[in-house]
Amino acid sequence: MTREEFAAIALSFPAVEEGTSYGQPSYLCRGKFFTRVRRDDDSAVLMDVSFDERDLLMEVEPQTFHFTPHYKDYPSVLARLESLDPDQLRGFLERRWRKLATKTMQKAWDAGR
Repeated sequence: MTREEFAAIALSFPAVEEGTSYGQPSYLCRGKFFTRVRRDDDSAVLMDVSFDERDLLMEVEPQTFHFTPHYKDYPSVLARLESLDPDQLRGFLERRWRKLATKTMQKAWDAGR
């Protein structure tokens, strides 16, 4: 997946826009951190991933999923864009989006699907 494809998927969620988080280009939902691509290794930062799920993902798909010491204490995982499946990305981002979206936004999203 390219950065452009990643951006198109991230921006397909309601109320998501480009912004910055801790000085880094990011995607925000309602002003809160949604996701970003790390410059260092072209990996997406995927939030709201339990530690058990992260361990399983890294075991099953080590070519895609990993983390750095910075993220070890956060419920998150890093995913290399070059091997990340777009449908997987949508699933991770929808989970995060539902945590940040209002109930009204979620109802509208579900009704439109």
